[in-house]
Amino acid sequence: MTKHIGILLFDGVEELDAVGPWEVLSWWTRTSPDDGYDVFTMADSLDPVTCAKGLRILPDVRVDAAQPLDVLIYPGGRGTRGHLTDERRLAWVRGQRETVPLMTSVCTGSLVYAAAGILNGRPATTHWSTLDRLGELDPTIEVRPDDRFVDDGDVITAAGVSAGIDMALHLVARLAGVERAREVRRGIQYDPQPPV
Repeated sequence: MTKHIGILLFDGVEELDAVGPWEVLSWWTRTSPDDGYDVFTMADSLDPVTCAKGLRILPDVRVDAAQPLDVLIYPGGRGTRGHLTDERRLAWVRGQRETVPLMTSVCTGSLVYAAAGILNGRPATTHWSTLDRLGELDPTIEVRPDDRFVDDGDVITAAGVSAGIDMALHLVARLAGVERAREVRRGIQYDPQPPV
């Protein structure tokens, strides 16, 4: 039976927060279908989503029509700011916590998890510019400013933007093994050596 990974999209989502994990996970699921996973994007509607810097993406499915998830990826971006006080959105996140075995976030997606109460008493990280905000939302969170991602069992949070790629490779390693993750890393030629 196929297991499902859903990447949430919303207006103002940071492009690489969603597309970085998508690249990793879609390369994996398409080249190794026998591993038994698929990945799709989802949003509140099928209308184009306008990302933080203007890229427009068409979601694969509406949130309310998505297959039951095994993994949720909640990206960040300026669009998350409104989610922090949107009771409907926070209730949805809490509902996912009840049914989704593995909740993950990239960048300020972890702020939404904090606002929903699912990071209570856990270690977590986020984009460097919002580390203080993460602790303010829930003072019980053990904020980890130096970690690219934090795996706390059934919740994984990643730092900002490009850290989502690292988190997604870690996710592949967790779900399908280190060798498979290395195959994916080589396949997408991810070998960071910043030129500056």
